Amino acid sequence: VIADEAHRSQYDFIDGFARHLRDALPNASFIGFTGTPIELTDKNTRAVFGDYIDTYDIQRAVEDGATVPIFYEGRLAKIDLPEDQKPVVDAEFDEVTETAEEQSREKLKSKWARIEAMVGTERRLELVARDLVEHFEARQAGDPATPMKGMVVCMSRRICVDLYAEIVKLRPDWHGAEPGADAGDEVGAVKVVMTGSSSDPLDWQQHIRNKPRREALARRFKDPDDPFKLVIVRDMWLTGFDAPSLATMYIDKPMRGHGLMQAIARVNRVFREKQGGVIVDYLGIAYQLKEALHDYTDGGGKGDPVIDQAQAVAIMIEKYEVVHDMLHGFDFLETWLHGSHDEKLQLIGDGKEFVLGLDDGKRRFVEAVTALGRAFSLAVPHPDAIRIRDEVAYFQTVRAALMKGASGGRDSDEALDLAVRQIVSKAVSTDEVVDIFAVAGLEHPDVSVLDDKFLAEVRDMPRRNLAVEMLEKLLRDEVTVRFRRNLVESRRFSEMLQHAVIQYQNRAITSAQVIEELIRLARELREAHRRGEELGLNEDELAFYDALETNDSAVAVLGDQTLRAIAQELVETVRRNATIDWSLRESARAKMRVTVKRLLKKHGYPPDRAEHATQLVLAQAEVVCE
Repeated sequence: VIADEAHRSQYDFIDGFARHLRDALPNASFIGFTGTPIELTDKNTRAVFGDYIDTYDIQRAVEDGATVPIFYEGRLAKIDLPEDQKPVVDAEFDEVTETAEEQSREKLKSKWARIEAMVGTERRLELVARDLVEHFEARQAGDPATPMKGMVVCMSRRICVDLYAEIVKLRPDWHGAEPGADAGDEVGAVKVVMTGSSSDPLDWQQHIRNKPRREALARRFKDPDDPFKLVIVRDMWLTGFDAPSLATMYIDKPMRGHGLMQAIARVNRVFREKQGGVIVDYLGIAYQLKEALHDYTDGGGKGDPVIDQAQAVAIMIEKYEVVHDMLHGFDFLETWLHGSHDEKLQLIGDGKEFVLGLDDGKRRFVEAVTALGRAFSLAVPHPDAIRIRDEVAYFQTVRAALMKGASGGRDSDEALDLAVRQIVSKAVSTDEVVDIFAVAGLEHPDVSVLDDKFLAEVRDMPRRNLAVEMLEKLLRDEVTVRFRRNLVESRRFSEMLQHAVIQYQNRAITSAQVIEELIRLARELREAHRRGEELGLNEDELAFYDALETNDSAVAVLGDQTLRAIAQELVETVRRNATIDWSLRESARAKMRVTVKRLLKKHGYPPDRAEHATQLVLAQAEVVCE
């Protein structure tokens, strides 16, 4: 018998499900799966199922990328209470959060009601609502390009409704309708999800929904692009509800044990660039959380599920100092904060030039700023994060400029998106980051021309490192555009470009020397593109001609005229024999290989290199037929 969520059942051996199952299957082996094993006096998962077969703990899950880390932030909203009542209420708080099922519900009702009345006072809910809205908006601003949602867990349905009212007082547009009117399920940024009946108070009715309507709301909330971004619950959606974009949980309810562990796991799902989930504690459940963690680690798991926000801030400061030290001697902050638009644009170029002048500067800076950005997104809205956000904005902008000018690679656009995602300063908007030609003070060239006038401008640029970056990017783009259908030339120019850049990166040649090398390469590339016209060959014919010409003995024996004839015949033959997905089916590839060999033999292609030429022609044929 295999039981999923094994902590929930299998404990009642007297007259419950566990007894009936074992009576029916007396010889069965029982295996349980659970993320939160229970070890209480009356409920013990290990006692029921035996010792652990295997554990997949939180530390491994985070390392594997299966979940993200969770950060804890205490923001206690105090309860006004006479001193002589505090010991009584503390004891009652512990009692109402116990999980033992044999406790009489009626016995607990009055004690829960007393605590609920104090937690849900109007004054306290005003404070919670104000802090919650500010905190949630700061979290959203910390990562504006990645929509992250929030969940508020309240102690009672009454508090859920009252807290909703306080929130929409502060942000009326979150309601989605005129004040006092029912917004319906299709609009609104904040919702209460709870059950109820027609006998509940009138002002509760807009929040009471049947199951299909609750399921429709769940679909809205799970959609990261839906404006429904904040949900208020008492018990619903705390277990078995997966919304990967949920990143912040606000807890204002007594919780403990496996129920608390299951609830906080709602924010640890992997989503886009989400770096972690945040648990905000308004009621003071830090002790209960530590107690739950103690039970959890006793259960065989490793790694704290929750990291204190102070750790996130400490990591952020550490990463910030690394980046700040890299820019030592480069003053940027005053201009970045108070300069004009043109001065800021100039500052981006200056920062890029400074970084490129450092030893392995580009790689180190990009990696360091990426790490800082991740740490920063977890630390906001801590005051230390707010204090450095303008500097982080500048670092991210320079990183974006470096990545936008990065050489080749299909990931460059994604890297650029990641770089600008966490820019929280409005000093430079994302559409200002950043055209490397504008930063360099040059008109954007026609990359299909690379004329001498433009190359002369590049040679005279005062920012030598930026000139190298720009030329490298242009040439890579040019090779891709001009020779995307010519395998041999694409490889040749890519290797020449790579060789020049590696020499420069290793400081074997100066920036001035590499600029001259790249300009020479640009002119050679331009001349290579004209060869087809001189030989009387179109683009595809020239590609096959270049594949055949790699064999020096073939050129000597056959001469250009015969090679041109073979190339032209190859284009016709390949197109005639190329069927859908021919390159993926071995039988079709074999047929094409035989056809090419026969054609080469017919024209007297030197047999010592015929096999190599055949392989190269087949590879070129795949490119031509794409």
